[in-house]
Amino acid sequence: MRNLATVLLATALAGSISAQQTQQIPKQLGAGEVSMNASAALPIERIGGDDLIGVTVYDSPELTRAVRVDSAGEIRLPMLRRQINAKGLLPSDLEKSIAAALIEENVLVDPVVTVTVAEYRSRPISVVGAVRNPVTFQATGAVTLLDAISQAGGLTENAGSEILVSQKPSDGDPKEAALVRRIPTRGLIGSEDPSLNLNLQGGEVVRVPEAGKFYVLGNVHRPGAFLLTDGSQSTVLKALALSEGQDKFTGHIAYIYRSGAAPGARQEIPIELKKILNRKAPDVPLLANDILYVPEATGRKATLTALDRLSGIGATVGTTMIYVYH
Repeated sequence: MRNLATVLLATALAGSISAQQTQQIPKQLGAGEVSMNASAALPIERIGGDDLIGVTVYDSPELTRAVRVDSAGEIRLPMLRRQINAKGLLPSDLEKSIAAALIEENVLVDPVVTVTVAEYRSRPISVVGAVRNPVTFQATGAVTLLDAISQAGGLTENAGSEILVSQKPSDGDPKEAALVRRIPTRGLIGSEDPSLNLNLQGGEVVRVPEAGKFYVLGNVHRPGAFLLTDGSQSTVLKALALSEGQDKFTGHIAYIYRSGAAPGARQEIPIELKKILNRKAPDVPLLANDILYVPEATGRKATLTALDRLSGIGATVGTTMIYVYH
């Protein structure tokens, strides 16, 4: 029994000492060494310019350090004459390249190299426009278009009918135009077509344009500005419904004022409002920045200067005048 107790005591002491030594190991690392928790490592992605990587060479603290990849996609390690390409490589591929360079330049005979990505900066995704919190973040792991919009706090109520996703050329040639895809907002948010939820790889800019506005003024219950959130145009009947109809009896003719080809020019388009209301004439489309003016029964028209002032074109539109329809 005495021998058994002695053995148990010795085993317990050995376990305690071993645990203490294990806890002290990170404190004994050299000044140039990089201690990284493997469980906290970032997802494994291909390395790019400006990424921060940790290089650990077993039993060589002078080579173990954190290294920032330069704009050309290369890294430099002490004792090596040449730079090592890192761009486009997985960490395991870069380990092989570093080991081969150490052997080739007679620095080490049989090096054991470990590479860990500490920070990605080569995979930015920017989300701007009609979102609650415009943001730029790094694509680590799988990122979809909806994920990116969620990172920006979601869409605002004045988001337009399309989302523009631009991707730089894969070879990084600045002379090459970015590829732009137009994604219908309703189809993406309503999950009508899952293929619209693009997989983003990094380097994309997601732009959410604000919806265009049209204006309803004159003899209506609720004049103001309305957002074209359903598409690029509305109609006269929709505009009257949104403005809660005519205030009192009006004449037969209303007017659409539309921007002309020349800067500052405005085109006047008369429409037979009474025939449209009685379904004796087709409905008329309204485009962004159109002004629908409904005069009183006298047929008296407002001047273009007055319409510009009331509609806010050429001036700031008050938030109390802006309405949204879906």
